Amino acid sequence: MRTLVLLRHAKSSWDTPVESDFDRPLASRGLRDAPRMGKLLKASNLNIDRIVSSTAARARQTAELAAEAAKCARKLEFEDAIYEASLAELLGVLRRLNDEDLTVVLVGHNPGFEELLGALCGSKGSHARIRVPTATLACIELDIPSWQNVTAGTGTLLWMAVPKMVG
Repeated sequence: MRTLVLLRHAKSSWDTPVESDFDRPLASRGLRDAPRMGKLLKASNLNIDRIVSSTAARARQTAELAAEAAKCARKLEFEDAIYEASLAELLGVLRRLNDEDLTVVLVGHNPGFEELLGALCGSKGSHARIRVPTATLACIELDIPSWQNVTAGTGTLLWMAVPKMVG
């Protein structure tokens, strides 16, 4: 049994001039929401083994702020392959995880996260349609013995939260 927590990056700023979308930072709302969701992670009493984040600026900021608030900053890693990743690429990232890590938080982007969540929690032949707004946390229990076995239909959505739900 494995646990995957998806954390979509918090609200990004469209007012800050940047060279590319990859460099877009968090907006003030995002700077406020990321630690709020980190506190929810801490309150969830999950034993987080690792946090793996996209290297894009807004995802890095979200991961760093959430990890600090969740008191697990030392377990933070960055993975280039998460930025603009397709469902297949995200499954590849998951399959490369260390099996010693039973609970992993993945920080990244849409549309990949909506596709991943829908695939994991849908049936093997039909993906669920689940909206994942900015800074959403989704906790998925995976009925697999190893990360290498992750595939469509192996997950059960245990809970999901958006910043507006968290005080």
